[in-house]
Amino acid sequence: MLFDLQGKRKRVVQAVYLTLAILMGGGLVLFGIGGDVSGGLVDAFTGGNSGNNGDSIVEKRIEENEKKVAANPQDQAALRELIRDNYQLATADANEQTGAIGAEGQKDLQKAADAWVRYVALDDSPDDGSARFAVLVFGPNGLNRGERAADAAEIFADAKPSAQSYLQLSACASLAKQTRKAELAGDKAVDLARGKEQKAQVKAFIEQAKNEATARQFCGQG
Repeated sequence: MLFDLQGKRKRVVQAVYLTLAILMGGGLVLFGIGGDVSGGLVDAFTGGNSGNNGDSIVEKRIEENEKKVAANPQDQAALRELIRDNYQLATADANEQTGAIGAEGQKDLQKAADAWVRYVALDDSPDDGSARFAVLVFGPNGLNRGERAADAAEIFADAKPSAQSYLQLSACASLAKQTRKAELAGDKAVDLARGKEQKAQVKAFIEQAKNEATARQFCGQG
């Protein structure tokens, strides 16, 4: 399992996991609404593997998938795994106190980004789980590329429509200065909220997301 990792990497990955869990959990509690997520965070970070060699397993899987893509550039399954696994390695290089990803992790993020760009060029209906990772890769806690994050958030929201997913899209679009998209996504988030109280909460969050710091938090949630 994730928390079986040893030493410094164990502490770093724990911190990243807990940060993402708090952001996601906070959104669910505050909204009072559910969000569809493809798999749990632990499975997302480990690929469902357990044991003390999590990083080496991921690195081996990356090497294998890189060979697959080299042999067949249109191997969508391999590209999807490269998005996920390179993101996992990147988070292992995060600062324990700030969560900022270091220089080595930035290289892994770029590899994940490259895999995503190649993947979406091949798949007319991109996998929503991969899109969710892409939001994190390009989001404010990753490479901080607003337009790419908004594009990925839109793919995820359209595939898994919920008040939460469209609120995230609204926040990412706002950061990317895509005002109209942010407004439309906010309206959709309100429409998908259940009941007057939840709709009021979502409207309040949309107003808060006009603040850049809050928008960064909503866009970067896992």
